[in-house]
Amino acid sequence: MAYSRGKYAKAISDRSGQEFPYVEMVKEWNGSFVHISEFEPKHPQLDPPHVKADPEALRNARNARTETAVPTLLPLNAFTATNTSAIVTVFEPDHGRSNLSTVRFREAEPTFNINDINTSTGFTITLVDTDNYKFTSSNTATSSGRFGGGSASAGPVTVQN
Repeated sequence: MAYSRGKYAKAISDRSGQEFPYVEMVKEWNGSFVHISEFEPKHPQLDPPHVKADPEALRNARNARTETAVPTLLPLNAFTATNTSAIVTVFEPDHGRSNLSTVRFREAEPTFNINDINTSTGFTITLVDTDNYKFTSSNTATSSGRFGGGSASAGPVTVQN
């Protein structure tokens, strides 16, 4: 089938509805048949370039886990007792503990009649400040001073191995 060149033909623009010479008409990206004065190219944002995904996967990835609670090593002679008092003050720098939590002490050297310091049930503590807290022992001290030794630790009642 042969088409005429249309040098005398007229066409109606899809955009304005006006009549123009057929040879001055062009087809837009969206299929509209418009005059060259009305032509609008496709906007670049309508056809963004293809971008590959960033490789983010790790070859030997491991699941996130919650760290198990572990005892904290206390400074040398961290316990302070006062004569005829059952209240023992503990010096643990930056302990981060909360009031009325339970703390268990391990490998503390008992003295001044405070023999239950390493009990497996632990003690309920009362906060003094960010570095000190206190608890009530079942025994009253027979003299005042610092005790506990150099290998004492404080931590949760149960520790996972």
